[in-house]
Amino acid sequence: MAHQSDTNQPKGFGKKDDLALQSFTKSLRSKARREGQGYPIATVAYYGPNEELATKVAVGIVEKNQEVADLKRWITESSEIRIDEAVNREVLAFIKRKRAKQVIMTDGIMGCPHEEGIDYPEGEVCPQCPYWAEHERTIQPV
Repeated sequence: MAHQSDTNQPKGFGKKDDLALQSFTKSLRSKARREGQGYPIATVAYYGPNEELATKVAVGIVEKNQEVADLKRWITESSEIRIDEAVNREVLAFIKRKRAKQVIMTDGIMGCPHEEGIDYPEGEVCPQCPYWAEHERTIQPV
């Protein structure tokens, strides 16, 4: 997650939260630079009920054959997961354990944290996240 400008910060973000987010982002970027380029690649994506609150982070490990070799998810019920220090430590430990040489992230929230076909029927709108039924997901790689 790249450092976001104040206009993109989730509501309720304070200076302490912003510093925690910056620290986590710096750790991920440092990890990517330190390891260099190549495989495996860690992909980090955030999901939430709207574009301001992330309640889920999914980290995939992509191998040379471009298949996802491992995928781990962390979920909170209603708190901002991007500033959850325990989750951030677990994410970094997972990436380190998988020996990722690159970290690829998106700048923003990718969409609803619920999974189509698992949490709600295929082809339907998530009943818990009506926000995403009316908004496009404009995610830029970081």
